[in-house]
Amino acid sequence: MTAGSDWGGGYVTDLEYIEGYYTQQSPSQLVLACTLRGIAADLPGPGEPVRYLELGCGQGIGALVLAAANPAWTVTAVDYNPAHIASARATAAAAGIGNVTFLEADLTTLAGSEAARAIPEADFTSMHGVWTWVSPEVRAGIVRLLAEKVRPGGVVHVSYNALPAWQSAIGMQRLVLEGGRRAARRSEAAVVAGLDLVRELNATGAHYLQTSPLVQQLLTATKDLAPEYLTHEYMNAHWAPAFHADVAAAMSGAKLDWVATAAPLESFPTLMLTEEQRALYERFDDTAMRELVMDTCLHRQFRHDVYVRGAHRLRSGERDERLAAMTLVPVVSPAELDTNLAVPAGTAEIGGGLKTLMAAALEGPTTVGALMARHPGVSNAAELVAVLVGTGQAQVTAGVAAQAPSADRLNRLLGGRVRSLLGPRGAGGLACSLTGAGLLAPKLLQFITARLLAGDREDAAGTWAEALSQGLDETGRQEVPALIARVLEQRVPLLRTLGVVPA
Repeated sequence: MTAGSDWGGGYVTDLEYIEGYYTQQSPSQLVLACTLRGIAADLPGPGEPVRYLELGCGQGIGALVLAAANPAWTVTAVDYNPAHIASARATAAAAGIGNVTFLEADLTTLAGSEAARAIPEADFTSMHGVWTWVSPEVRAGIVRLLAEKVRPGGVVHVSYNALPAWQSAIGMQRLVLEGGRRAARRSEAAVVAGLDLVRELNATGAHYLQTSPLVQQLLTATKDLAPEYLTHEYMNAHWAPAFHADVAAAMSGAKLDWVATAAPLESFPTLMLTEEQRALYERFDDTAMRELVMDTCLHRQFRHDVYVRGAHRLRSGERDERLAAMTLVPVVSPAELDTNLAVPAGTAEIGGGLKTLMAAALEGPTTVGALMARHPGVSNAAELVAVLVGTGQAQVTAGVAAQAPSADRLNRLLGGRVRSLLGPRGAGGLACSLTGAGLLAPKLLQFITARLLAGDREDAAGTWAEALSQGLDETGRQEVPALIARVLEQRVPLLRTLGVVPA
């Protein structure tokens, strides 16, 4: 049973999960994934009403960012933990965001209930960090709810720990869970104790641990991670990585067809696989087998899968027409253009026409079609968009929108919560109406955004440095002014261009 509670059904409930924003949950990224694979999905335009559903919303940051950036949307977010829902509702109220509803509910029994009937039929649905961590009964309940609430043509995102990559670390998770349970009652203490046990066993030369590269990688990676994250990652009794084919089979119960992953570059096997691997991949026609080959070759530990309820294939030429109509919005400055493409099949320096197009795209929002017309014949639309979005240098949208007041209020509120550069607190996202989504942002950028929205001038940086230095040692305190100066020089001008901070 979960430490600290007996109502969680094996899921951690005595410790709130960390706040976080994930670009893979944004409708624009999901629509792009569908379009690249030649599947029909409409990119919402500015001011267009959209019904968005998030299952397992945690503290609600993703739902809040999307709702704040898009006041015309209706956003519903569900979580089992009342502490999460209370926190999310409080944040929505404090930021004056009225187009989001946070619902405390058990996904096992939500389908068919009065509460479910009140949820609008969804255009987009997202489940991030849910499927692997809940019981089979909850997963079955999720499928029933999707069958009930996803409209025909609706898009669904589900992320999970993937097999076969996680196969070599299943024993480690069980050690952490069982060792932690016996050492402490509170989850955050239990996960630390469980990981300490694994490290002690590793030091003795335990064969299973020593011979698993993934275990060794995880033991290093977990040293500096927040207890809130580690607890929810490792201390759930029903933790179960999954093969893609098994998740797809479950989703078929809601008439959902697998389309793509949310990572644009993964739609290009030439970038993901060697020539020899690609020959084996292309031996098969069915997507389940192809994805199994891909997962085996890539050792892909985490998947962001995209499904459509009743997938409709675009006619010849329509994919490129839809891509050409998309607006590319740069989310890095022109000076930060990165043409070094590192993918599983190798590392390449992008040059020639594609590099020219990428540089032009970072000059400011413009349609893909306009870029291609400026440099005819030097690249193709799919390649350009996939590289820019896949490397985090741009986002796509259906048009240009002004920053919503609700986005400013949320950004000011979340940034105002940053009290120090230490610790896990920090939403990691800024609401941006121009992109119709969020921008990934570390704590420092959130803090500075909030101060500028509050009316501070950049010459107040000395005061900011003092405020952000709480708990830092002398070396850390000395580094803060330089970090602030770098953000003011490199990031704030871009935020002004995007309308996130005042001009």
